[in-house]
Amino acid sequence: MEQAATADTQPLAGPLPEVSGLLDGLPRQRVQTASAPSSAAPARPVEPRTGLRPWRVLPTPSGTPFTFGFAAVLLATSLISTYASSSLVYALQQGSSTDVAHLIRTPVLVLLASALWVAGGLVSPYVLCFLVVLTALERRIGGARTAVVFLVGHVLATLATEGGVGLGVLFGDLPHTSLHRLDYGISFGVASSVGALAGLLTPWLRWPLLVLFGGMLIQDLIAYTDPMTNWGHLISLAIGVSCWPKARHWHQAHKTETRRAPHPQPA
Repeated sequence: MEQAATADTQPLAGPLPEVSGLLDGLPRQRVQTASAPSSAAPARPVEPRTGLRPWRVLPTPSGTPFTFGFAAVLLATSLISTYASSSLVYALQQGSSTDVAHLIRTPVLVLLASALWVAGGLVSPYVLCFLVVLTALERRIGGARTAVVFLVGHVLATLATEGGVGLGVLFGDLPHTSLHRLDYGISFGVASSVGALAGLLTPWLRWPLLVLFGGMLIQDLIAYTDPMTNWGHLISLAIGVSCWPKARHWHQAHKTETRRAPHPQPA
């Protein structure tokens, strides 16, 4: 009996085995349980960085190929108008003019060619506006749709203003020489692009943009230096605003297409 009692009071040779669930309140077990692979929380996906990226304001060959290619063409024609002989420049611009006489003879040719020149050259404020606005629009709806917005504003505003000139000559309000006035440039297409882009921006950007740009156009109209062109700018801006439902639909479609586009695999 004494031997049995002595054996019962001797300490055990090793630690007690842990039994799962019995000592859940001990900190050591909580650490082990949290580190177990079966009970570990799933890792959260790393969110892409959405900080300010100033370089996205300007066009790039891969990100905005339409705007980048168009800008390269405008650069070439602006250099021609700056450094070529005045007779050659006049011949090229006169052949690209969307005046009434040319619209009657070769409407498609001049409507396209007239958008390849910048009135005022590279120092025109519409150059910077073209780069920033069309880049932003193309990143939101894609290159082909941006070209549609630009061309619709350019073509419809041109036809509206030159149609007014034709009626003015017909009723004797304008001289016959008005049928041959030089009319070319990107300003109508840029104005329609501004109007369409405004519909894709948040309200705190949309309305200041429209007020600022529209106010500038109204001020030019009040100055009455070139009323037909100034009316064309307001018409093309209104055309861009009327494209808001379509532009928003294109924006959603472009986001879906971008998500589905295959990403290049690393070599």
